Amino acid sequence: MRDLALSDEQIKENLALSIEVVLMRRGGPEFQLVLAKLKNNFDLEIRDCYENPKFLRKILIDVYHDDFESVVEEIKGELDEYVQERKITEFLDALK
Repeated sequence: MRDLALSDEQIKENLALSIEVVLMRRGGPEFQLVLAKLKNNFDLEIRDCYENPKFLRKILIDVYHDDFESVVEEIKGELDEYVQERKITEFLDALK
């Protein structure tokens, strides 16, 4: 268990890494599609989704359709040790 609160930058980096790990595990083509859609539609990268979860949500729904909820659950699982961070919880709530 961690004693110190994370900075916004640390939260952003942990969040981006966790999302990337989950999406890469699910497969390269979909991961690349998520990256391309974020860039082309919103001029964003994964790390920018910390401030813009609604855009990531839209792209994940577009790419993963019926598997969207399981993708979010995997991201939540990947972030398990950080769930006590209010900003991580708010981000995950915005994805649901």
